[in-house]
Amino acid sequence: MLLKIIIFVIIIIILYLLAIMPKINRNPQSKKLDGWLYAHRGLHKNNTEAPENSLRAFELAVASGYGIELDVQLTKDLVPVILHDYNLKRPCHVDIKVSEVNYEELQSYRLFTSQERIPTFKEALAIINGKVPVIIELKIPWKADKICNAVSQMLKDYKGVYCIESFNPFGLIWYKKHYPEIVRGQLATDFIKEKTDGSKFQYFILKHLLMNFQTKPDFIAYHHVYKKGLSFTICRKLYQVKAIAWTIQSQEELENNRKYFDLFIFDNFIPILKNRLSK
Repeated sequence: MLLKIIIFVIIIIILYLLAIMPKINRNPQSKKLDGWLYAHRGLHKNNTEAPENSLRAFELAVASGYGIELDVQLTKDLVPVILHDYNLKRPCHVDIKVSEVNYEELQSYRLFTSQERIPTFKEALAIINGKVPVIIELKIPWKADKICNAVSQMLKDYKGVYCIESFNPFGLIWYKKHYPEIVRGQLATDFIKEKTDGSKFQYFILKHLLMNFQTKPDFIAYHHVYKKGLSFTICRKLYQVKAIAWTIQSQEELENNRKYFDLFIFDNFIPILKNRLSK
């Protein structure tokens, strides 16, 4: 009986390690992301003329030599636009979802207290123009096909360095199937501790990276607050996967997380480091 229990436990451990295994073969393109600090939603302040995910915030990040992290989602008429929230209530003071309005209507709103409009993904790429690397977060409520198709078409002729990341594993699976050469990353956090609305079972799977066997991410972008989580630690130490910290909000946090992460997405402060990160 004891032997059966031991065998059972060993099998469970092996299955767990297989489930969280990221991509083992290094994507040579991922090296192009190294050495940069990434400005979260651009170099922004929301009470100025350079609010988050605005063209002005991207211009400032480029001018300062920082990489950029930005968020892409689709309007009702399937135009890829740059905005983090699914609902416009926080950034535009209008209680409506991006997916419920066409792009033309979206242009009547302004970001926070600025005169900046919600930019299209195409406009953002034109501003960045390959001058700095870009971490592109795909905002995918459920199905991934439409946004992945739209974004990938716009990136076909883009010459700059970029990668794709998402909380939604279906987006990474889509990219693995259609564009396996593109660097892709799994976003994760402790959703339950963050009190995120949704399925606790689903969030358990995502927190513990149990879809890695399907998504095979080149990197994991993890909320630095939960950096000592078991699955993330195993992926980082055993599988040696590239780790990106989000979102660092002070110099102290940056210094305290340097041994846990390879790259850093920062917000709300200017790091006291050269723009290109050195360890």
